[in-house]
Amino acid sequence: MRAWGKLANFMQKDPRPGVVPTTFLLIKASGSRYNRSPRMEPCGTPLQSLTERICHSCFRRQEKLQRCGQCKFAHYCDRTCQRAAWAEHKQECSAIKAYGKVPNENIRLVARIMWRLDKEGSLMSDMQLITLDELEDHLNDLQEDDLKELKVDIHNFLDYWPRNSKQHTIDDISHIFGVINCNGFSVSDQRGLQAVGVGLFPNLCLVNHDCWPNCTVILNHGSQSAVNTIFHSQRRIELRSLGKIAEGEELTVAYVDYLNLSEERQRLLKTQYFFACTCEHCTNKTHDDIKMGGREVEGIKPSDEQVKEATDYCFGMMEKMDKARLNGDYHEVVKICRQCIEKTEPILADTHIYLLRMWSTMSEVQAYLQYFEESADYARKMVEGYMKLYQPNHAALGMGAMRAGVTHWQAGLIEVGHGMICKAYAILMVTHGPTHPITKDVEAMRMQTEMELRMFKQNEYVYQSMREAALKNKPMTMLHEPKSVEEGIKNLFHRRK
Repeated sequence: MRAWGKLANFMQKDPRPGVVPTTFLLIKASGSRYNRSPRMEPCGTPLQSLTERICHSCFRRQEKLQRCGQCKFAHYCDRTCQRAAWAEHKQECSAIKAYGKVPNENIRLVARIMWRLDKEGSLMSDMQLITLDELEDHLNDLQEDDLKELKVDIHNFLDYWPRNSKQHTIDDISHIFGVINCNGFSVSDQRGLQAVGVGLFPNLCLVNHDCWPNCTVILNHGSQSAVNTIFHSQRRIELRSLGKIAEGEELTVAYVDYLNLSEERQRLLKTQYFFACTCEHCTNKTHDDIKMGGREVEGIKPSDEQVKEATDYCFGMMEKMDKARLNGDYHEVVKICRQCIEKTEPILADTHIYLLRMWSTMSEVQAYLQYFEESADYARKMVEGYMKLYQPNHAALGMGAMRAGVTHWQAGLIEVGHGMICKAYAILMVTHGPTHPITKDVEAMRMQTEMELRMFKQNEYVYQSMREAALKNKPMTMLHEPKSVEEGIKNLFHRRK
């Protein structure tokens, strides 16, 4: 597991026990006038499959991007982003041109790290608490297939690495690959909805895992919208507390999603991070019973055989659903989900993780197809299930409540919609903070729905008439193609493909 001593020692500088700070540790990509927390220079690169759809500097999704005129690979929002990225892209640009093709994201990330190490040394900022040499690579623990993949990546890296750059030993290169494999973080887009890149943030590698953690890691893309640049904030990675943390208490985050069963979480942690989790929730198999349980109606539960049959059926339908979704056949997705829900909902508990996934997918796809009332109903069920499983302040719960609030609002159910949006705002203020783009979006929704709710309570008929008139004058357009909303939250930690 990752050592945490240095980070804990740093935390003693804020000796206030029981305080819920806005940010315990702020690890920034670049300086900010108002930042007094540890600063660090992370290294990141976009995923191979999304290189033409996100900015390679700020990792924001944009419809139109400007392409680097030299390598034809890197894409940027504008010249401002291109200039900001040039110091790091300069050597990569030449290497890609010479190589004649673009290597995968892990090879590109290793190269970027190597160039920075050559330039700045092992401590790349004055607030970096650990060097890359001190991080675990677990190369000796790799399975045979993973070892073969590593050798292929190293071979391709050596072909890609410029001859005029400083040459490194195979051991040094292998170590960086291993560090990325078990210490890398997924980088999300500006809305936190999809993993778009992979990065290495050494200070965060000091934070150990717990299935029921007291902190969460959030990428804040900052804001450059203000006219006066003094109010601009830069992209940064934040370690945020989820509640009160006592002085001297270890800071922890979850490497895998708690919605998995204890056995599955332990398997994932052993496979990817090479340790056996012995936390209280794994040891006691907390919530495992209700994650795979049956629905109790008036004190009567279905038999174990009925629950198992419904669970197996749900699992098989999920595979069909995933295939239809991958093909973009969303009406088929709805058909599969509805068939599965009708058959298993009377049997499975509202906390059953397979049923929760069906509700989540149904809500997302129906919102995309603009069947908002049905989408809202499934989103509400999903949130009610999440509330029984997740921590009160959990990013996935906040994002789920936001989706439920928006779909209720779109369906004209303003009272429930406003309540859900207020709940999402309260959670995201903790998990994401007041300056995060998602929190700002939800705050704007909260103010708008509050105004509409007052209008609704004063005169429901007038409110509904105005709403219908507004919809006629400005028809709702097709929403963005659904991308698993929880993806960026649940898969925060980068895994091998």
